[in-house]
Amino acid sequence: MFRHCVMFKWADDASDEAKAAVAAGLDELAKMDCVGSFKHGADAGLRDDNYDYVAVGDFDSIAAYRTYATDPGHLEMIANVIRPAISSRVAVQYHYDG
Repeated sequence: MFRHCVMFKWADDASDEAKAAVAAGLDELAKMDCVGSFKHGADAGLRDDNYDYVAVGDFDSIAAYRTYATDPGHLEMIANVIRPAISSRVAVQYHYDG
């Protein structure tokens, strides 16, 4: 199995509507055939230095992840919905035994 984790810090001027649009867009990405499992949500607020939002997607293979990562709808959502709402992003991908 292959996992993709991405975390966002909201931009100072990100509205509640922009944040909701990110969540809605992630819900749509989760419906892609190449995605095995996809969860996302806001940080629990236990530490001030945490990122604000996380998305975790599980894929059957690197090839399935690459299909997701290069999908035109995914790239459009990043450009038009996510990037305008965030100040920073970090990500990691790794293999795991599922």
